[in-house]
Formats: sequence, structure tokens, C-alpha cells
Amino acid sequence: MEKPLAQKLAPNSLKDVIGQKHLIGKDKILTNLVKNKRLFSMILYGKPGIGKTSIANAIVKDLGVRYRSFNATNNTKKDLDIIIEEAKMYGELVLILDEIHRLNKDKQDILLPNLESGLITLIGMTTSNPYHAINPAIRSRCQLFELHELTTEDIINGLKRALKHPDLDKIQIDDKSIKLIAKLSGTDLRYAYNLLEIAYYSSENKTITEEKIKSINNRPVFFADKNGDGHYDVLSGLQKSIRGSDINAALHYLGRLVMEGDLESIYRRLSVIAYEDIGLANPAIGPRLDAAINASERVGLPEARIPLGTIVAEMALSPKSNTAHVAFDEALADIEKGNTGNIPNHLKNTPDSGYKYPHDYPGAYVVQQYLPDKIKNKKYYQPKDIGYEKTLKEIYEKLERLKK
Repeated sequence: MEKPLAQKLAPNSLKDVIGQKHLIGKDKILTNLVKNKRLFSMILYGKPGIGKTSIANAIVKDLGVRYRSFNATNNTKKDLDIIIEEAKMYGELVLILDEIHRLNKDKQDILLPNLESGLITLIGMTTSNPYHAINPAIRSRCQLFELHELTTEDIINGLKRALKHPDLDKIQIDDKSIKLIAKLSGTDLRYAYNLLEIAYYSSENKTITEEKIKSINNRPVFFADKNGDGHYDVLSGLQKSIRGSDINAALHYLGRLVMEGDLESIYRRLSVIAYEDIGLANPAIGPRLDAAINASERVGLPEARIPLGTIVAEMALSPKSNTAHVAFDEALADIEKGNTGNIPNHLKNTPDSGYKYPHDYPGAYVVQQYLPDKIKNKKYYQPKDIGYEKTLKEIYEKLERLKK
């Protein structure tokens, strides 16, 4: 089976790497390491298709060092044992370790002492956040380098370089079609190469047009990463945009989640937002959200985007208050610290306790102590003067005055 074009275009030197100018170029970190012929263990992290593997391979080729590649998902403990034995035979070895965040404990136990001794120099690669996903013992022995998303200009430069490859002999393509491939590829250069290659071999006369590209794919690629950090970053972006009352950003992040098709994650996060960030400022938002979720479930995708878009727009523009859950968290903190006290006798489930039944009094209210003596003057709730909570604040302050 012939190698794909993307693999054939993999750079053999750092100077051939597309993008990542903050790490590669005159007086940049990785370039100077190669120039000074010195390599330290490192972890390269960032989205797929932006150059992690290319940089790792380019470094070892520039340095001319002995290296082996290992995938934490596919390769076995036995494979790692063989690599360690080879390192012992030659005195040192560079290990290019893909999917490092998936390295299980058995493999970590093998790698760590050899990393510590310097027998193995590690170049790890991951799409996950290394501060969350990678064993701290391994992470502390490595320098962490974040790779930035490639720009459209980076993708276009890579495509123009690919046009010179002999595999694409006599290819005909105009600038508009190149820009369309770059747009559809998002930040993924590997995908751009693959789309270019498919378009080339699926055309009759080696002429690539916008229509040909659209017939292969007309939907832009983006990094979903449903089970990883990328997915939770989008959910975080959604919540913080709604909390910040930015309707445009909120709808953007909702759109990315809808494109993933993971409605359950959307439902759960919006339910949290309704009570954490909007709360008493607009108590009706909870039932309205439930109605939107029910409608979304009933119609399914793609129509589910309509009720979801509507409710997210309303949530973004709704007044915001976190007072209720902040008050409750403070109450929980008191309980966890043992700052409680005995329940007042008149509240206990005993006859003739002296309890005053509020419904027997005008306005269904009577002044009496409810908190334990130890914390009887505690005030957890601090109301805001916004939205519906403004009404609740007036009631609360009136009751507080009556107590005095």
C-alpha cells in the first residue's frame, strides 16, 4: 500500500516545518537546541494535524540521533522493554512517544527510571492538556511546549509546497480552490494534504475545481475531541460566554457542540448554568430550559438546534445571579467544619415544643429562631438588586427588619 501524500510531505528538518514560529526559526528554542546539538526530554501538545509528529521527527533527523517511535495506545509493554534494552545496548536513545496521555501505569513504571537516569530522552506528544492528563512524575522531567493552531496562511503555504511534489504531476488548481481546501481543513494541515490528494486522484484531467472539492467535503473540519480536554474547553467557553452575557460567543460555542452531536453534554451544562449563573435573577429559566430540552429530544438533530439556539440566546441575555448557590456553599462549608449546633427545641419533632405555626399569624409569618444558637445570627444569603431577585431582596430585607 502506497504511503499517503501527507506522510511523504513530512519534513526532514525543522526548517521545513510549517508554522510554530514561536518555537522554530532564528533564535527560537527548538532551533537553538538543534543548533547546539543538545536535546532535553519534552512534551509537545496541541490539536491534531498542527505538527507535533513532524517536529519530533525533524528534531531527531537534524541531530542524527538514534531513536524509536512508540504509541501508548497501540504498542505493548513488551515493545517498550525491547526499546529500553536497545537503549542500554547503545548507551542512550530518543523515544518519540505518541498519545503519551494514554500511557498506563505498567509502562510508566518502566519508563520513569530510565527517563530519570538519562538513558531515555523523551519527546512525548499529546492532544490533551499535559497539566491535567499526564503523570506528574513524567511531566516534571520534561519541558512542555504548546503548539499553536495553524493559520489559514500556514495551511495555504503547506498546500503550495505540496503542489511541487512529483506525486501531483501536472496538477491544475487555482488560488480560490487552494483557499477553499484551507478553509475546510480548519487548523489541520494533514487533513488539507489528504483532501488535496483525494481531489487530484478523483479528477479526470488532474484539474481541481471548487466544485470537485465541495463534492468531496463541504463541511469545515474542527477539533471536537469528545472525550478529551478540547470538548471540555468548548463547554467551558459556552458557560463563560453565557455568564458574561455575550450572546454571539455563546451561540458560537453551542454551534460547535451541536456539530459534535453530543446533546447530553449540552443539556447537562445548560442545566448547571441555569442555576449557577442565572439563578434567582430569573427563576423561570430552569423550567424554560427543561421545555427546550424536551423539545430538542422530541425533534432530534438537526432540528434540535432551533430550541437550543433560542434558549441559549435567552440565557445569555438574562440577568445573572449566583447568590443562591454561593449561600448554600457557605452553609455546606459551615457543616463540614462542624460549625452547626443543636436544633432549637421548638423546631424538634416533639409535641408541645413551643413551635409557632406561621399560618396561624397575619401574613403567614411570625418571628422565631430557626438556626441553632451557635450560629443564630449567621447570614448566608446576600441578595443582588437585579432581575426578579430585586423583588426577592425586598421581601428578604422586610423580613430581616421584622426580626429586629
